Amino acid sequence: MGIALAKNYTNLIDEVYKSASVTADLTSDNNMMKAGGNGNEILYPQISVSGLGNYDRNSGYTNGSVDVVWKTATFNYDRGTKLSIDTMDDAETFQVAFHMAGATLQREKVAPEADAFTFATLAGTEGISVAATAAFSTAEEFLQALMAAKSKMDEDEVPEEGRVLYATHALLNSVMALDTTKSKEVLTSFEIVRKVPQSRFYTAIDLLDGKTTGEELGHYKKAAEGKDINFMIVHKGAVIKFDKHVVGDVIDPAGNPDADSYIVKYRKYGIVDVYKNKVAGVYLSHKA
Repeated sequence: MGIALAKNYTNLIDEVYKSASVTADLTSDNNMMKAGGNGNEILYPQISVSGLGNYDRNSGYTNGSVDVVWKTATFNYDRGTKLSIDTMDDAETFQVAFHMAGATLQREKVAPEADAFTFATLAGTEGISVAATAAFSTAEEFLQALMAAKSKMDEDEVPEEGRVLYATHALLNSVMALDTTKSKEVLTSFEIVRKVPQSRFYTAIDLLDGKTTGEELGHYKKAAEGKDINFMIVHKGAVIKFDKHVVGDVIDPAGNPDADSYIVKYRKYGIVDVYKNKVAGVYLSHKA
């Protein structure tokens, strides 16, 4: 029973997380990465090649070169919690309480925190493109800023394919309210457009430890130095984002020595980073 329950629970939380998270699109392929010298590090290849030279009909091609350098990135996210659900609470809700607790954890805590951490980490990366601070009062101002961002990324030769636009509900809804189709065309240049709640959209956050006075409930909050983000454009190929270790474990009451209750354990260990040679693939606009 315990194994089947744990498997069903894991499938449930995976589905809820994917539907609740707005940054799941950025999850990267880790096949090109390998373990680093320390357990909390990974290595990824950064490849550069020489350019073309003049072809000579006698001597033929010039000799080019390929330079492969392995760069180090450190896992920067390690969070978890343990929940207890009394067997009678579960029984009296027709076995709904247990699954609702797991789904609620993913929907209201895990996914929002993962999104907020992703945006704050990308926003804090040195070398990304950052627009002048602004508070857009009209949809037209927002669209002009998007065109400027698009032009900047075009000039930096960031591939159009794979660009994801993240923007607040208010800004994207303002564009939807425009009458002209032409005004909305800029949105179609992005592979994906996602609305982001402002509560997940800050340039910096504090992760609450769940232990210190005032932080007992865990989760996150906007950092004192954090700014509200207007929009962010991310090229998927510029980002390292994956979870090395995710545990959604369940201990049924028979295995709980302390109480007649289910224990739900959840831990997420992963990384969010930007490839050092692809910082142009992130564009940020935030308020003052």
